Amino acid sequence: MESMLQFVHALLTVTVTFALAGLAPSPIEARTFTIVNDCKETVWPGITPGEALAGGGFALKPGQSRILTAPTGWSGRIWGRTGCSFDDTGNGSCQTGGCGSSLKCGGSGNTPATLAEFTLGARDFYDVSLVDGFNLPMVVTPVHGQGNCSSAGCDGDLRDTCPSELAVKAGSQTVGCRSACNVFGSEQYCCTGMHANSLTCQPTSYSKKFKEACPAAYSYAYDDPTSIFICVDADYIVTFCSKSFPVNMQSGGLRLFTYFRDPDFNRSKTPRYSMFLLIPLYCIHESPSTIRTTQHLYFVSRHLTTWVRKSHQNGNVMVPKYSHTQLHLDYLKNSNQNSI
Repeated sequence: MESMLQFVHALLTVTVTFALAGLAPSPIEARTFTIVNDCKETVWPGITPGEALAGGGFALKPGQSRILTAPTGWSGRIWGRTGCSFDDTGNGSCQTGGCGSSLKCGGSGNTPATLAEFTLGARDFYDVSLVDGFNLPMVVTPVHGQGNCSSAGCDGDLRDTCPSELAVKAGSQTVGCRSACNVFGSEQYCCTGMHANSLTCQPTSYSKKFKEACPAAYSYAYDDPTSIFICVDADYIVTFCSKSFPVNMQSGGLRLFTYFRDPDFNRSKTPRYSMFLLIPLYCIHESPSTIRTTQHLYFVSRHLTTWVRKSHQNGNVMVPKYSHTQLHLDYLKNSNQNSI
């Protein structure tokens, strides 16, 4: 009996040790940022502090991306600059988001600018903020992370619906949308003075308009509950003018854009209308062997977004049932690539 008790005690000790090891946070490591330009125009990303991240600034032509490695414990901002002109020495100016006269930013950019903000550690805190205004659609997507790692930002373009009193113009074109605080400067809009707390600083008609267009972004200073996100040990994709808004790349879900009717769904307990990219992206997620890197997973999801939207007719999209192999081969065939 004593030997049996010793065996059980040893077994429990080993089990608890492994369980606690699984709960312990992993060592903090450097992180990878993939900056993607899906806009139709060149974007000049700005980064601060950016000494270890391409010096704080560079140009991205339409369709280009760049992979950067953030140092351990990095905390900072990433934003896009538009309408820039720089000479061969890196001196110039931008219509929006400019950080002085330099291509490589040594400080924050001018408003209005859509900001992606990060504090990396044992737990990462990240958000997309419109508190300083809006100049580009931006989506932050965590990958390889642990926990409920949702995307921040939005793919909607506030420049199209910006109130005239907030609009920044270049000729007849709206190139940015200023914040109400920046325009009017009152305590009510800036959450200062008597409004410097979450009880007295409430959403205004302007911040509500921002929130409607970008529900997963900060619309005013105390918009924390629906705007700040937490993830563990993730890399990040920062996309300007994203063509889709993935809510959670880990679980395969996508944010709702349009709807489809699927006969198989109609016969199940699933609601008749469902998210249009749910089935294809789940196929990808469940077969990691066919998608070898995070970047490929992301670009395949973009390809499927385009494919489904092109197939859309009168709100009635039929999503075929793909096997993992068929999905892989169909992507290669339609994208004219030989390998992933």
